[in-house]
Amino acid sequence: MELRDIEIFLTLAEELHFGRTAARLHVSQARVSQVIAQFERRIGGSLFDRSNRRDVRLTPVGARLRDDLAPAHGALQGGLERAKLSARGIDARLRVGLMPYNVPVLHGYWNAFASRHPTYELQVRHASFVDPFGSLRRGEIDVLVTWLPVEEADLTVGPTLFTDSRVLAVSVDHELAGRSSAPLEALADFAHVRVPNMPESWENGYLPFRTPSGRAIERVEAVTSADELLQLVSTGEIIHPFPAHVAHYWSLPQIRWLPIPDLPRLTYALVWRTDAENAPIRAFARTVADLGPVDEGREPHELSQ
Repeated sequence: MELRDIEIFLTLAEELHFGRTAARLHVSQARVSQVIAQFERRIGGSLFDRSNRRDVRLTPVGARLRDDLAPAHGALQGGLERAKLSARGIDARLRVGLMPYNVPVLHGYWNAFASRHPTYELQVRHASFVDPFGSLRRGEIDVLVTWLPVEEADLTVGPTLFTDSRVLAVSVDHELAGRSSAPLEALADFAHVRVPNMPESWENGYLPFRTPSGRAIERVEAVTSADELLQLVSTGEIIHPFPAHVAHYWSLPQIRWLPIPDLPRLTYALVWRTDAENAPIRAFARTVADLGPVDEGREPHELSQ
């Protein structure tokens, strides 16, 4: 039984779709079908119910095999990865998912961590705002940089990296575009986006569900990416609040950015899974805490001095 074949089975058990599995693993659908057929012949039973033409479902036998193989596969993959790192003189890798877009300003944190801990490899990637806590829980990232509050029983909130004021993104043709600022109360007059599966307290921390006078701020358009969101703003279908740094890093001629003076500042902090806390996570948190919150007005290299 090849490690790659186990990966194909486990991915299909997660995706429940042959096409998505093939695309995710960069193999043909025929290869996925071949691997599953070999598994089923070896086991002597069906692993997936294929009665639905589009999606498949795990059979009880398939679910049992998934539950048994997933931890072993994870351990093998982890062992191989650690061996590769060790061959390069690296003790561990820390994967950071980043929600904000002011990446240059945060480089001082990365540089200070690398200087203090040369045997830890740091990977920083943008994180999707769709189910980012799921990425932590699945072990796809080790630490998430996101806005507060985070009120999840299994997650630890660490030190703050920065706080930021708020701006409203509107189309250049929008009726608010000619104003110098936008009060929070005005947000109830227009449509906003809805993000699937976003925890209520976390969503309310970013954009309240009600204005100070109690009017509802309606979420009507579902989005799963920043590109979708900005497209809807640019066409005037929605308006959307952002942290103010976005206006600096996204120069978009079809969008106006209006300050929202009475919308509280966002605080961005480190978040990690409590039961996965380890030495690299603690070292990274100490580095951030020692340097303190970054000031958006300073140059990135000043942070690490």
